[in-house]
Amino acid sequence: MISGVLAIVGSPNVGKSTLFNRIIGDRVAIVDDVPGLTRDRLYGRANWLLKDFRVIDTGGIQLENVGYQTEIRAQVTIAIEEADVILFVVDGKVGLSRDDNMVAKMLYKSKKPVVLAVNKIDDGQFLGDVNDFYQLGFGDPIAVSSTHGIGVGDVLDAVIKLMPDKLLEEYEGSICFALIGRPNVGKSSLVNAILATDRVIVSSEEGTTRDAIDTPFRREGRDYVVIDTAGLKKRGRIFESVDKYAALRALKAIDRSDVVLLLIDGEEGIREQDKHVAGYAFEAHKAIIVVVNKWDLVTKDQNAMADFSIKVRDEFKFLDYAPIVFVSAKNKTRIKTIFDSIILAYEGYTTRVATSLLNDIIQDAQIMNPTPHFNGGRLKIYYANQVDIKPPTFVLFVNNPDFMHFSYKRYIENRLRDTFHFEGSPIHIITRMRK
Repeated sequence: MISGVLAIVGSPNVGKSTLFNRIIGDRVAIVDDVPGLTRDRLYGRANWLLKDFRVIDTGGIQLENVGYQTEIRAQVTIAIEEADVILFVVDGKVGLSRDDNMVAKMLYKSKKPVVLAVNKIDDGQFLGDVNDFYQLGFGDPIAVSSTHGIGVGDVLDAVIKLMPDKLLEEYEGSICFALIGRPNVGKSSLVNAILATDRVIVSSEEGTTRDAIDTPFRREGRDYVVIDTAGLKKRGRIFESVDKYAALRALKAIDRSDVVLLLIDGEEGIREQDKHVAGYAFEAHKAIIVVVNKWDLVTKDQNAMADFSIKVRDEFKFLDYAPIVFVSAKNKTRIKTIFDSIILAYEGYTTRVATSLLNDIIQDAQIMNPTPHFNGGRLKIYYANQVDIKPPTFVLFVNNPDFMHFSYKRYIENRLRDTFHFEGSPIHIITRMRK
């Protein structure tokens, strides 16, 4: 469970991104064998002292054709709005600067807890320079070398002490789903269409995250909660130029959802930013449905849906398990198909398979398609067990995990999907040596 959000802010070239990479370690490794998945290094997850938290690298937000002052203000504003704790990074070699003072003034007004890290203290001879930063008024500055990893543990200790103990709202027995997508794909309109279609709203409650409204409602005997991030205020041109900003806001809603609806503009077609947004839900291991909106504006023939579905499959190869539905939020048409897919995806996401049946399928799979010789040996799967749901997670006990070729792992996944119909849900397969 994510306990909070840490944002890293500071002037350009103080080492924010290097410190970000130190904090998250290798948790955001670039995985090239997932075709079509577009990644960036703007955000990551970290764990310290048994607490999971999200980290925002504002250094990863680049505003084109603007001066440093404008860029810094944009970054700090984003951090203030998104973060529970702010890590203010300054350059110990350069010393206190006017930009540092500007950032400090903005942080005073935010009233958010701040940890001050003096970076680039690579040698003990520079420790005396740390004292200059006391005048910023954020308590004891912590000497850090992000390049060498010195002092990072002290910084994280301080961060965890300030991180709030958040308890996410639990909606027992309800299907929680969120709508994500790039700007202007019709998220607000679709939320309104969903909530206006044969439902009883229980209440509208402020969620655990700012700008997220949880709306529990009941439809055809089932309880749902729509987590709506569409009510975000316009931030002006400076933020409109930061494509990643909207996706960043969607992260909190994704964390709290079981099913994620990825909205695509049917009239404009698929854009690169759609892949960025989809990547967040994919990496969070959530059930996913691709919703093609504005279908009323598309010039159609009898093959239009099939042709567009082929495009979606081609562009989102990593979401080959996600159902595709076509709707018009404006005209409130085909909304029922969304709920049919939500139920299907949620059932797959929460499916538990009997151990005996699971092992029958695994043994049959090996008989039908014997494991290949790989990495100096041939894999033998002795038995399997399901250890979790959301998503369904299976452990295969084998002679040597190194003998598992990725194509055979994919084959096992497909056999499980063919048998148990995990449509809309990811499947996590772990290989473990039998002891």
